[in-house]
Amino acid sequence: MLPACSFRRTPVPKPIPPGPSVRPSATRRLRTGVALAGTGLSLLIGLAGLFAPSGAASASLPSGKGVVLRAPVVGAAATPDGQGYWVGAADGGIFAYGDARFYGSTGGKQLNEPIVAVDGTPDGRGYWEVASDGGVFTFGDAKFHGSTGNIRLNRPVVGLESTPDGGGYVMVASDGGIFAFGDAHFYGSAAGKSPTSPIVGVALTPDGRGYWEAAADGAVFSFGDAHYAGRPHPVQPVVGISAAGAGYRLVSADGGVFTFGGASFYGSTGGKPLNKPIITMASAAPGYITVAADGGVFAFGGSGFYGSLGGSTVVEPAPAVVAGDGVTDFQRAAWSRVNMCEEGGVWNVQGPVYSGGLGFSHANWNQFNTFGYPSNAAYATPEQQIRVAVAFATHYWGNPNAAPDQHGCTGGY
Repeated sequence: MLPACSFRRTPVPKPIPPGPSVRPSATRRLRTGVALAGTGLSLLIGLAGLFAPSGAASASLPSGKGVVLRAPVVGAAATPDGQGYWVGAADGGIFAYGDARFYGSTGGKQLNEPIVAVDGTPDGRGYWEVASDGGVFTFGDAKFHGSTGNIRLNRPVVGLESTPDGGGYVMVASDGGIFAFGDAHFYGSAAGKSPTSPIVGVALTPDGRGYWEAAADGAVFSFGDAHYAGRPHPVQPVVGISAAGAGYRLVSADGGVFTFGGASFYGSTGGKPLNKPIITMASAAPGYITVAADGGVFAFGGSGFYGSLGGSTVVEPAPAVVAGDGVTDFQRAAWSRVNMCEEGGVWNVQGPVYSGGLGFSHANWNQFNTFGYPSNAAYATPEQQIRVAVAFATHYWGNPNAAPDQHGCTGGY
């Protein structure tokens, strides 16, 4: 097994397909009087690109009303002028807005592992998609510089960001391991530095000679010419990081935005009701956008809103069952009682340390979620959470049918 912090440079001229309880409360960074551009919703399903003219009236902007997505949105990238953006789903589908153009996608294709991030090229004429096993897919003028698609990783890849000239990119895994390709350089990694909270993203400095890694608990790790400027202590997990000059911004699942190192704050959705949690953010000169799991886009600062998939219905496919590894009726009933006793039947509990309906610590979820499920237990289905709980019980108690003693609680059945 290769160490996740190793530097990889793969001189292959073509892509290698991938091998496949605390209650939330309002964030404190919400500022009043800042216009929220974009609670809007998208018309497009699957592979088709959508082009909304800059400055179009909000009534004519695409909406997600009536749209059913086969997989949740997992990534986004803005065009260089900030007048458009791409939104990418876990099944590889790409949705283009404003002056962003559609150049193709992996949507509709059989993937070994789900897509986890999207990044655009410096001229805005292409983009990369990366899967959780590090498989890289290129579209438009995006170039392939290598991947980990044929390497067994210690932990799944969670993010990708290209160098300023597009001649390379850096990928980061949830344990902090960094993989650099093309003209990207390895300056160190957070592997082993955040044992209790998974890494959720990476952001390169403007000259590409350094990068920051962000963990779900708000910890930030800097390498190369990236300077550490502070960290938040969010109520809900941090889900993304983006560079802003010599500083950086982080966003949490409730949309709270935290700025450091001179990065400007233009607003957030912290404290506002959301249909789905925020999953990422992207710099969009001269502001930024945050994006929710249903494709809702929220634009701040000088960034324009050009439409979104917000309000769409996300249908997550049932987890694949491997022969002999499926959840049994007994296990389902045992862990459902745990959920009823601990969380009253709620499965999407969010917390800075524990999440989901069974109170998984982020560290344990990251360790035992080897099935390609969402990186946060709160976003996983009950069946997925029970499957990970069975793996946990097998490891620690030596019994796949074991479950915690509920001290007399019957689960309300």
